[in-house]
Amino acid sequence: MKENNSNLNAKQEQAIIIGAGPCGLSAALELQAIGIEPLLLEKNAVVHSIYQYPTYMNFFSTAELLEIGGIPFTSPNDKPSRREALQYYRDVALRRQLRIRAYEAATAILPQEDGAFRVETSDRFGGKRVYETPYVVVATGYFDHPNLLGIPGEELPKVTHFFGEAHPYTGMKVAIIGGNNSAVDAAMELLRVGAEITVVYRGEDYSPSIKPWVKPLFQGMVNKGNIRMIFSSRVVGIGENTITVQPNDQDSESYTLDNDFVLALTGFRPERTLLTDAGAEVDAESTIPTFDPETMESNVPGLFIAGVIAAGREANEIFIESGRHHGELIARRIRQLRE
Repeated sequence: MKENNSNLNAKQEQAIIIGAGPCGLSAALELQAIGIEPLLLEKNAVVHSIYQYPTYMNFFSTAELLEIGGIPFTSPNDKPSRREALQYYRDVALRRQLRIRAYEAATAILPQEDGAFRVETSDRFGGKRVYETPYVVVATGYFDHPNLLGIPGEELPKVTHFFGEAHPYTGMKVAIIGGNNSAVDAAMELLRVGAEITVVYRGEDYSPSIKPWVKPLFQGMVNKGNIRMIFSSRVVGIGENTITVQPNDQDSESYTLDNDFVLALTGFRPERTLLTDAGAEVDAESTIPTFDPETMESNVPGLFIAGVIAAGREANEIFIESGRHHGELIARRIRQLRE
């Protein structure tokens, strides 16, 4: 699945896809279907975004809605697990012999005078490579860029923006910042290992985005006192053994709580630098790139976007179920350009 090429001379490629998540893989399969063998550049592992999900997570969607390239995703469960999804996408990449350069990050997309692109990369050891191609698809995700709180103590090792599994927090006082699905799921997992859980949420009531089959279970645990839920508040400081909470009501004084670990589950944002440096326009307010929704082509001819990067700040508006279809639009457009 991986190619070896340490030559700094530009290598010609039919198309380059930046990002080997589900939407990048889907775009690659659609390009294969029109006779193009794209090169995928992935700075981490294949489908790294799914790898970052909590270890025991199940998807909201059925397996069928996660399929790409017409390859069946079979699961004995109504909602497939993270582990099943990792195996499915890994198997798809291997079966279709997708040309993936894992652990090689794209560092620049440089438009050339002839309309092509020069793509510069760096691997994990600092090795540099250069490619030239007429088409680039940016399908980068957003898990590498958490929405930081910007508060004192956020840099402490007790703070993480990712929740992997509950075991390390057994018997610990854990504060969860946020009130959406990731926060609720983490709280329910932490209950199973005997953690003392406090959820701090700026909203006045439970988030409407919480999965309907989970919400009553979560509320029940709060009502029983198994989870401490603090609404209309935010964490304004993190110490080695405490957190400081400030109610939204500015007339109320802040207070401290004993704390061992903080899960700052406040969401993520997509990377925009590659696009903007290449000349793509991005709305300053929404951070949504300028693109044609019929083709996924940006304002730079030959430069496309796929997946969550098309959603701007509202990353939850595009999931695998919808983003997997972007590749079809891109392939259709490239086929037109080649005719």
